[in-house]
Amino acid sequence: MRTLVVGLGRAGAGLHLPVLGRARAAARRLFSTEPVVACEPRHNALRRPGLITTNSLAEAATHLDPADTVAHVCTPPTVRAEVFAELAALGFRDLIVEKPLAADTDELARLIRLRRKHGLRVAVVEPWQSSTLTSRLITLATGGTLGEAKSITVVQNKPRFRRTLTMPGYPTAFDVELPHGLGLALRLAGSARVTHAAGFDLTFGDVVIPRMGGARIGLRHNSGVRTEISSDLTSPVRERRVTVEFEKGTAVGHFPVSDDDDHAQLTVTANGRREHSVLRDDALAEWMVQTYSRFHSPSDQHARHFSFATDVVQLLAVAKNICAEPVVSSARREPAVSLHAW
Repeated sequence: MRTLVVGLGRAGAGLHLPVLGRARAAARRLFSTEPVVACEPRHNALRRPGLITTNSLAEAATHLDPADTVAHVCTPPTVRAEVFAELAALGFRDLIVEKPLAADTDELARLIRLRRKHGLRVAVVEPWQSSTLTSRLITLATGGTLGEAKSITVVQNKPRFRRTLTMPGYPTAFDVELPHGLGLALRLAGSARVTHAAGFDLTFGDVVIPRMGGARIGLRHNSGVRTEISSDLTSPVRERRVTVEFEKGTAVGHFPVSDDDDHAQLTVTANGRREHSVLRDDALAEWMVQTYSRFHSPSDQHARHFSFATDVVQLLAVAKNICAEPVVSSARREPAVSLHAW
């Protein structure tokens, strides 16, 4: 299958293109040998061998057969519906979408209508679902050797000052890292409701970026497990850590914090013994291979995953509503968001 990447910002150029290179090398039968086509309206769009860069979706479509192309939607979540609609009008039906699927429930409803109207097959990026570390944690949660899970804590910290200032697109800190942690919690402990939430601004000097400093969400799962997920986007260090407290022990996992390395770590403590493992975990490349494989099926193999992604958006929407407050301070300097700042 051919590939179209819509948006060459951090997600498109920094994540999807390199990961596509690794996925194509690992599973050549799933991918066309033809160049990847990209759509980026900015004049300083990326140029590299093996990549055809265009300024519009209409121009991109002239280089492709939409019926045999997977379109990677790497635009901000606030403009997804218009991109979906234009891709569908041009004949594209197979879409990969960056997380979160939508920024709010209104946008989510529009995407659901477009998916049904045009028969779109939509896969939402969720690499932690294909992670080796996640698989190990699921085995611990279902294997019974440590007893029932009692609580889950997910910490997702990283400094994000420059990108927040120069590449606005995410409306809140809830939309940056928390979708991964929330999806992981649902996978480990099942359906849940939001019990509490909080967020704070990104501030330094006299600069204030509302709601982009960090966020926290608490969950109560139907299984009785309690989850706490937090993300600090002003943290001086990077960390993606999950701790699962069981009846008879504890598991602490560390996901890779960037594309600099592809190894996770897991420490299991039980009965006074501590076992530490280092795991090869190129989760996004593995997820990409699995996703293209599902697109080769004539049926919609992504329907269940799409439903899972809608659950994540709905829970995030509840959390945002809990801690929402008007932004009225004239001292806050908010950069303007362009619909085409991909």
